Amino acid sequence: MSPTAKRSVTLFAFMSVFLALYSCSGPSAPQPGSPGFFWNAAKATFDAGDYTATAGHLDDLFSKDDGEYAARALPWSLVLISGMADGYMEAADAYEKGAKIAGKPDKAQAEPFRRQMVLQREAAARQVLQFADKFAEFNKLKLDSVPLAFGFPKGSAAEVPGLLRASTGSMPVGPQVDVTLQQTLQRNVILAAERVADCANDPVKAAQVFAAPDAKVTRAAFQLTMANTLFSMAEMFSRDKMDDSEKLGILCQRAQNALKSVPESPDSKELTDKIADALKKSKKS
Repeated sequence: MSPTAKRSVTLFAFMSVFLALYSCSGPSAPQPGSPGFFWNAAKATFDAGDYTATAGHLDDLFSKDDGEYAARALPWSLVLISGMADGYMEAADAYEKGAKIAGKPDKAQAEPFRRQMVLQREAAARQVLQFADKFAEFNKLKLDSVPLAFGFPKGSAAEVPGLLRASTGSMPVGPQVDVTLQQTLQRNVILAAERVADCANDPVKAAQVFAAPDAKVTRAAFQLTMANTLFSMAEMFSRDKMDDSEKLGILCQRAQNALKSVPESPDSKELTDKIADALKKSKKS
């Protein structure tokens, strides 16, 4: 089933439950098709670990929103999309490694791995473009602090066994391809949430940050995380991956722009140096 079809089924199921509850809950429940309705739909699918559907519901929200939800939905969308982009790229890299191993005895055995590598890199590139657009919208918001109003993601941050096997030349079979990808996306959305909470590699502490009734981070801290994210996305377009120096340069420039509103610190200085080095290498190549 395609992602669009899955999203339609998920939304239909949610609407059925919602409408049943709505009939008993009175006029205070969000009207179907309203920003509040899509917010609740996004929450339901996010809690279920279906991040493709969540991203779609948030896009529906943005198409309807009059500003009421933007301050909460845009940070959520940025964390979600960045994690998904990392997930697709991690999957692509694993399949690339698997193709090299599987293709040694017989080049034809590498083809399924290469096909997945291409599909996942294309998906990662789409997420990067969406992230850039959403971050531009986020920059229009006047916020001193950034709300984390979406809860800590479900799933595990551990490496995905199916993907580890794929990287060693053992191709997932049938539905395991989709299961492996979903677990990889979930893992990377968790890692993205940890970073935005300034709790990298500590899911327990990060979950505690998100559990607070008014969970939030400073605007400067969020901007620094997003600048690092943009730079990480830029590296996806390096010569040994998607090989697109133009996109690499654009994303590095946006990372530099994001840093302009961040007070100078050892972390911001380190990122500034990394960006400059990446741009220099890109121009030489």
